[in-house]
Amino acid sequence: MTYDFKSLQGKLAGVGYIAEDSLAMALCLATNMHRPLLLEGEAGVGKTEVARALAQVLETRLIRLQCYEGLDANAAIYEWNYQRQLLAIRAHESEGLSGDAIERQIFSEDYLLKRPLLEAITEAASPVLLIDEIDRADEEFEAFLLEVLSDFQITVPELGTIAATAMPHVVLTSNATRALSDALRRRCLYSYVDFPTLEKETAILAARLPDADRALLGQVVGFVQALRQEDLEKKPGIAETLDWARALIGLEIGGLDRDLEALHASLICLLKTERDLKSVSIEVTSRLMGKVA
Repeated sequence: MTYDFKSLQGKLAGVGYIAEDSLAMALCLATNMHRPLLLEGEAGVGKTEVARALAQVLETRLIRLQCYEGLDANAAIYEWNYQRQLLAIRAHESEGLSGDAIERQIFSEDYLLKRPLLEAITEAASPVLLIDEIDRADEEFEAFLLEVLSDFQITVPELGTIAATAMPHVVLTSNATRALSDALRRRCLYSYVDFPTLEKETAILAARLPDADRALLGQVVGFVQALRQEDLEKKPGIAETLDWARALIGLEIGGLDRDLEALHASLICLLKTERDLKSVSIEVTSRLMGKVA
């Protein structure tokens, strides 16, 4: 099944993700061509949410591989269930089976623990494979991943080569904490995800909080947009904006100009480091409110 980008853009909006034309086109091409899509941008701009929304639109499973320093093939591809194998060996030995027969028994798919990469290529229907924060993984793992993405097959020495039953839709995300290899970038389509514009962020909140007061949501977005211009260690992302809006609704704050002290205290939903909490004083909160009013 192929998509045109306007249709895909509309379907994404239907599940609560507002995508710009460039991102919708990148997703459309990646989906139609079965090419990996690399999404780069600062933390909190909604890169991970792109994969979740795409899985909803395609009505397929989302499989996530969270990358980290030291990630190896065992954690990403497969492991043998050693405890079950040991129990099986003892049981088969008591039955008098030969060593070769026992080996054939225990090195079968019944004892294989599939990790995200192997899981993704053995799904009956094409899943969305999210390889999250690839820049946190080591360069050695990145090189290995490149080989998997090129062939969409994995070799398990005891079982042979396992080829993809259905090509997964692969989305990689990066916060650009380190440079990715040219080889990986060549293999992928690319899109840069920036913090949303005021109009887009307002549309996101309206889609996620359909019963909320529109005037309040407009004030929330205006304040967060102004806050991101401050000298912060960690700028609040879309998830933090949503959390703050929900908190204000729960506190029954009908407008940001109603209670400055309560408003300032609620900024713990947006500010996530000690330095940022100290730098955004109540005076700064008041000044930012002035930009919204």
